[in-house]
Amino acid sequence: MRVAAIQMISGPVVAENLKEAARLVAMAAEQGAVLAVLPEYFPMIGASEEDRLMAREPEGEGPIQDFLSSLAREHSIWLVGGSLPTYANHPGKSRNTCFVFDSEGIRRARYDKIHLFGFEHGSERYDEGQTIEAGESFSVCETPYGRMGIAICYDLRFPELFRKMGEVDFIVVPAAFTETTGQAHWELLIRARAVENQCHVIASAQGGGHPTGRRTFGNSMIVDPWGEIMARIEKGPGVVVAEMDPSRTQAVRNSLPALRHRKFVA
Repeated sequence: MRVAAIQMISGPVVAENLKEAARLVAMAAEQGAVLAVLPEYFPMIGASEEDRLMAREPEGEGPIQDFLSSLAREHSIWLVGGSLPTYANHPGKSRNTCFVFDSEGIRRARYDKIHLFGFEHGSERYDEGQTIEAGESFSVCETPYGRMGIAICYDLRFPELFRKMGEVDFIVVPAAFTETTGQAHWELLIRARAVENQCHVIASAQGGGHPTGRRTFGNSMIVDPWGEIMARIEKGPGVVVAEMDPSRTQAVRNSLPALRHRKFVA
């Protein structure tokens, strides 16, 4: 089966980002992908907090979810909708939510980002907890192509989350790593999660200079269960496609049965 990681450089205007996402998903489908992954906050990056709150959607309705559903149905593709702002319990915050739609446009999974990014290095500062409400539970989704685990960006640094998922066939990671942290750790973390869980990882990132001045690392990639990078795009919008072969996963697990050798099982 062919899968795609989509890379974007989203700006603050939702309509423009949706148009670009539609173009890139169409490219993925044209290349034979049956499942595609959009990056974190594909509908908007760099918007004011007020704009992001205004763009929040309740589960099951809203223009961004409608867009994802119709796009999946149009191309008969499973679509991992990166992430978008949804309503939180706290009225002044949003949740960072990934929705998954099947090839008929039916929503099959939801995941709210659990780990909220905090970073301070010189003048570069981030504290997602100020404006985002954390999710509470992990998410896995049964697909025609195997059991899929879902994580978002900063979640990569917490391997216990992936252990909670159990044995999955592949993991999807929409992300928007900063240029600073991405240079240091992005590839290392993606490959580590693939190796320790002995499964494919499809990592879709924001990648480049955004209209508001923010810089994201990019390097969207598809990695196999041995940690080998099958496809990668470094910077700029685009699509990478690779064949995800279940027999490769089984061969790695049979050759090195690390998952069966675990002593501490969640």
